[in-house]
Amino acid sequence: MNDKLIIGGKEITNRFFTGTGKHPNNAIIPQIVEEAKIEVITVALRRVDLTSPQENILNYIPKDCILLPNTSGARNAEEAVRIAKLARACGCGNWVKIEVISDNKYLLPDNYETVKAAEILVKEGFVVLPYVSPDLMVAKALEDAGAAAVMPLGAPIGTNRGLQTKELIRILIDEIKLPIIVDAGIGRPSEAAEAMEMGAAAVLANTAVATARDPVAMAKAFSMAVEAGRKAYMAGLGPVRKEAEASSPLTGFLD
Repeated sequence: MNDKLIIGGKEITNRFFTGTGKHPNNAIIPQIVEEAKIEVITVALRRVDLTSPQENILNYIPKDCILLPNTSGARNAEEAVRIAKLARACGCGNWVKIEVISDNKYLLPDNYETVKAAEILVKEGFVVLPYVSPDLMVAKALEDAGAAAVMPLGAPIGTNRGLQTKELIRILIDEIKLPIIVDAGIGRPSEAAEAMEMGAAAVLANTAVATARDPVAMAKAFSMAVEAGRKAYMAGLGPVRKEAEASSPLTGFLD
C-alpha cells in the first residue's frame, strides 16, 4: 500500500519531527538528527543570529534537513506574517510553522489570528503548517486557505502531559484531508505511537526530547515509536471488545 507523506512537494520518510529549543547545548542537535534520522526540524527565528556563528542555531542543523521556521513570539497575525517573511529573507526557505500566542499563562494558540496569518502567507507562496488548538471548523478554514498541514496540540506546550485532546484530534483525522501532525505536549514515545495509531500523519516533540536525561537516545526512541505506530495504523488495529473472546475454541478438544 502506498504510504507516502508529501508536504509542500517534498516526500518525508521519517514522520517524527523535532525542534531545537531547550537543549543543554546546540552541539547535541546534529547528534539527535543523525541518531533519530530526523528530516524535519523546527527553529524559532529569534534563535537565528547571522552575526555570531556560535550562537546561530542554523549552523548546527544539517543541510539535508527540511527547515521549519516557526513564528514563536508572534501575538497576532500581522506579527506572524512579518516573522515568516524575515525567516525567508534570512535564508530559512519558504516553509513556516505559524505560532500565534497571546496567552502568557497557558500558551494556547490564537486560532482566529492563525487562520488570518495562514490566508496571507499561503498567498505569499509559503508552505504553511499552522499550530492550533484542535477545532474542526478552524481546521476546515485552514484547509480552505491552502495550508499544507494542520498541527493540533496534544496538551499545552512544554508540559509533557500527552494526548489530552485525543478525541478532538481524532475528529480532525477523520474529517480533514490534510496531514494532521500532532504537536506540543507529547511527553513519551508511547504517546507518540498512540497518536500515530489513530492515523496522525506525523508527531512533533521537542521538550520531551530536550529535557530527557539522554536527549539523543530519547529522540531515537520517539522516532522508533512513531514508525511503529504508523505501521500499526496501516496494518489495521483489531476491534476493541467489551467481553472476552477466546482466540482458540474452548470446547470439543477432548471429544
